[in-house]
Amino acid sequence: MELYSGHINKLIEQLAALPGIGEKSAGRLAFYIVNMPKDRVEKLARVLIEAKENIKYCKHCFTLTDDETCPICRNEKRDHHTIMVVENPRDLAAYEKTGKYNGVYHVLHGCISPMLGIGPGDIKLKELMKRLEGDVQEVIIATNSSLEGETTAMYISKLVKPTGIKVTRIASGVPVGGDLENIDEVTLLRALDGRVEL
Repeated sequence: MELYSGHINKLIEQLAALPGIGEKSAGRLAFYIVNMPKDRVEKLARVLIEAKENIKYCKHCFTLTDDETCPICRNEKRDHHTIMVVENPRDLAAYEKTGKYNGVYHVLHGCISPMLGIGPGDIKLKELMKRLEGDVQEVIIATNSSLEGETTAMYISKLVKPTGIKVTRIASGVPVGGDLENIDEVTLLRALDGRVEL
């Protein structure tokens, strides 16, 4: 039995199709939008359409941007000799929020996953290798510590090492406030391997 009219159901259905939005959240958002003033709804719709039409990949690092080149790649104060490889623009944003990294990035837009049929040719690896033809001294691999992330990291390492460029992998370990008994073995080993002298 349908609770609402066709337009409300369509709106809920479209919102629920977004990642991280369940049926209840979609319903709340739908009713919020319906109760918004018409000019705000029109502005939201316009912003969505403009974003879809104008956002593209940076020609260097492949993050999302409005211009040919993103602000990070344009910034001459950044260390362009160091490239951090991340899976998606959200990972780039997470590192930027730390304020501790001054190099540039390369966004893969995914990772290798044979189970899902995603191979090396389906992510931005060729583009990474092309960038390494320039004056790059270090590649920091910052993929997730999932099976796919680890597979991608190993693949990148095998591609880059023969070029003589230094390849490093971010350490991952025990989260702050985490109990050791609840942490998996791979994470514990990575935490041990990535230890630093005090």
